[in-house]
Amino acid sequence: EIPCSVRLEMEKRNVSLAICTEHLTKIYGGKVIAVNDMNLQVPTGSIYGLLGPNGAGKTTTLRLLLGLQQPTAGKAEVFGQACGVNATAVRGMIGFLPTHPTLPGHLRPVEYLELLGKVCRLPAQVRKPRLTSLLRAVGLLDATDQRIETFSTGMRTRLGIAASLLADPPLLLWDEPTAGLDPAARRFTLDLIRDLGKTRTILVATHILNDIDQICDHVGVMYEGRMIFSGPMREMKRRLQRDEFHLEVEGPAETLPGAAAQAGRIPGVQARIGDQHMLVVGIAADASRASALAKVLEVVDAAGLTLQSIQSAHNDTEHAYLQLLQEDQAHGFRRFEFEKRHGADAGAGDSAV
Repeated sequence: EIPCSVRLEMEKRNVSLAICTEHLTKIYGGKVIAVNDMNLQVPTGSIYGLLGPNGAGKTTTLRLLLGLQQPTAGKAEVFGQACGVNATAVRGMIGFLPTHPTLPGHLRPVEYLELLGKVCRLPAQVRKPRLTSLLRAVGLLDATDQRIETFSTGMRTRLGIAASLLADPPLLLWDEPTAGLDPAARRFTLDLIRDLGKTRTILVATHILNDIDQICDHVGVMYEGRMIFSGPMREMKRRLQRDEFHLEVEGPAETLPGAAAQAGRIPGVQARIGDQHMLVVGIAADASRASALAKVLEVVDAAGLTLQSIQSAHNDTEHAYLQLLQEDQAHGFRRFEFEKRHGADAGAGDSAV
């Protein structure tokens, strides 16, 4: 196996990669492209969010890393070892949590984890105390007498989390871990990911933007099988064309239009009136947010208006994510038009020969 050249280059810069893929591709039936020429680098010790709408190829990517499927082209490594259907050593370094894990309903939690521990060949002196500590960690110690078939969705997810941690793997691959959870269970799961990320590398595949924003320091955005962005969260947020803020003000209504016009004359600022008593301010990406807002507040004060509240009008991650999808859709249309023209030109040339 030829090692990932990207990993070797990163190691020269003293950056260790837990996951490295090069031109990873998976095509089903010669027709459906689930993963398209993916280059993915997940730094060791990071919480990496693999973000994308349903059908983007996230689950297929995880299955390729686990060696549950063979790639059509390209390659993947986990901690420098090649992934594949026979790469049992790689799977031993990974704790996997599928979406809505299918669990044996007739067993109790301890029985299920005990069975998994034996399959993983954990010695009894290691296995037994670990079962108890994991059930306590995921809040299921009081449910040890219940059969799994009686568990709620949240309880099943928590048991799946315990199962993924049983062999104490350095890498966790969790697929939609908060899907179908109530707010309390979702908060528990996100807090657990944040805590586990202190000692492990975690790749979380999800379509829920807010989850990524809360827990991840790196993010990759997938769309129609392709990776359209990969990098630190802060870099993704820098892609915003502008930030928008809502300023709720009190004062004479007739002064608000003048204040909006005056604020709009500030370099890098766009301003308009929103709902009653609301001034909507947009700040360009290359402008200083703090400086621009300070000048807007000076305008508000000079107009005799009192500031009641100020809040961001858009979630930065959501705005950046939607912008990425819009850009890729536009690029995709241009690719289609180019290929259509190229094909037409080639066809004309062939017929002329």
